[in-house]
Amino acid sequence: MNMALLSLLQQLIIVLAAAVMFSSFVLLGQVRLVAAIHAFAWQGFLVAMVTALVAASDGHGHLYFSAILTLGLKALLIPWMLHRQVRRLELDRHRESLSHPALVIMAALGLVIFSYWLVLPLVQAEMQFTRNIVAVSLAVVLIGLLMMVVRTQAVAQVLGFMSMENGLFLAAVSATAGMPLVVELGVAFDVLVAMVLFGVFFFQIRESIDSLDVDRMNRLTERTGDEP
Repeated sequence: MNMALLSLLQQLIIVLAAAVMFSSFVLLGQVRLVAAIHAFAWQGFLVAMVTALVAASDGHGHLYFSAILTLGLKALLIPWMLHRQVRRLELDRHRESLSHPALVIMAALGLVIFSYWLVLPLVQAEMQFTRNIVAVSLAVVLIGLLMMVVRTQAVAQVLGFMSMENGLFLAAVSATAGMPLVVELGVAFDVLVAMVLFGVFFFQIRESIDSLDVDRMNRLTERTGDEP
């Protein structure tokens, strides 16, 4: 795609969307929960900036409210809630290294290539700008899913789930000029409720088995199933 044919705002949108995808790699590669939460907060900030630029570029005023909502919820409130939960669970010094980090990063790069290949039909329809945004959004979703698969810590898996939601929101805002405001409010409320429920489950699980390691939970399930 020839960037010179795009407006300045469209070029900034693509650059910030690429930064969102880069933040997914940062989030995937973090070994400390606190650093991963910081990466998620920056990702939420970048998504909010993309939303504001789309509003300025396309003239959709309701997207300014979406940008403010995204900034307050995903860049400030949810990271603050996760920080608070991590401190209360005494996981602020927790470290979780990937078993095969090089293979995981290569898999993430493969997902980016797959995302661009999947949206190639949009090129034939002369929708290069939309193609790049949709490809980046799909890559963010798939990398978030990969994070949920390779991570064994429940809090890290929640971050992967929230990153997937960021990717879906980025696609909805950039490729379709945003969802109706009522739908966006409903989604934001659902995400906030999900975070509260996740927090409750974290404390219940920690009190039950003194760990949030998913592999340990699976081993306990297997032992329970083997009992007569």
